[in-house]
Amino acid sequence: MTFSILTNDEADRPPAPTDRSASDATIRAVVTRLSRPQPSGGTVIERAAILAEGSDAEAIIKWILSHSGRPEAITPPAPARGLHGSRLHGGGVEQHPPRYVLPAGVLT
Repeated sequence: MTFSILTNDEADRPPAPTDRSASDATIRAVVTRLSRPQPSGGTVIERAAILAEGSDAEAIIKWILSHSGRPEAITPPAPARGLHGSRLHGGGVEQHPPRYVLPAGVLT
């Protein structure tokens, strides 16, 4: 078993930033820039704005979800009439939420 003894200089030094913390700060800055206030006190971010950020879109969505954000509910379309109504009106097509909502205080 080995032990290492830290000198005062090493003990007082803040930990070196990791890629994860730098990435977290970068994503927080992007989310803050893209978001707008919501009447409930939280913030809302349009999915289109997230996708416009490019390759970081998936990381941004994961960050939002991991910080108590939630996708806005999608209202189902009115049922189509007729024998082929579901085929003509997008039946079975995967829909993504139009917005993500963050609770108040997450970005402050």
